[in-house]
Amino acid sequence: MSVPVPSDLLAGRRLLITGVITSDSIGWHVAARAQQAGAEVLLTGFGRPRRLTERAAKQLPTPVEVLELDVNEPDDLAAVAAEIDSRWGVLDGVLHAIAFAPSDALGGNFLETPPDSAKAAFETSAFSLKALAAALLPSLARSEHGGSVVGLDFDAQVAWPIYDWMGVAKAALEATSRYLARYAGPQGVRSNLVSAGPLGTIAARGIPGFARLADGWDAAAPLGWDIADPTPTADAALFLLSPLARAITGEILHVDGGVHASGPVDAGPAPEADDPA
Repeated sequence: MSVPVPSDLLAGRRLLITGVITSDSIGWHVAARAQQAGAEVLLTGFGRPRRLTERAAKQLPTPVEVLELDVNEPDDLAAVAAEIDSRWGVLDGVLHAIAFAPSDALGGNFLETPPDSAKAAFETSAFSLKALAAALLPSLARSEHGGSVVGLDFDAQVAWPIYDWMGVAKAALEATSRYLARYAGPQGVRSNLVSAGPLGTIAARGIPGFARLADGWDAAAPLGWDIADPTPTADAALFLLSPLARAITGEILHVDGGVHASGPVDAGPAPEADDPA
């Protein structure tokens, strides 16, 4: 259930939001909630899906522009950094909501996945966090209360069914965020992740066997979990993008109803009373 956000939480903040495809994207909800909290927002998109991003951008409370950005293209990163510098001169936060793995890197193909597919998952889903942050670092460093880099994660503490090399890429994303916190911190820029439970976005639905991963999450979560409600995840991102999180970096904020702490519902049968385990 959505709750109101303080209208001044992000007052005057300028944010770049990546990874929006449609209005069910987590990034779209972050952008919408950020606008309600007083932020000025730009989106990014690239290639053929960009027309979908532009359509989604028009559905925000305040329609916004979409900048061309393929996060694996250095020229695109440089162009976006130059546009931010020219337009705003400063960037207060960026949401990294970008992930991709070829189909043969998902769905139970872990042992058969070729190296190129694993590399593609790593480059787009993990290395791109560093690439995006490094390109925008000069603008982020000018933020009055410190620039904020926030990425979207899926808990990499365990090996989830069907997630395969995307799970490996998320583990790399978590390590990348920690190193980014170390190396960007001296410039006043922090790096954090929001580790969300499964949500029914268009990207998630494209993962083979996604329903298997999502089924039972609500029962496993101590707080319950609504796969159709991205606003708790979006609100956690807003907090990390706000000055309230000014002394937090290298953190992973779990927004999954508590499953990361309590374990999945199908973790296995309870031991017998006389079992020493």
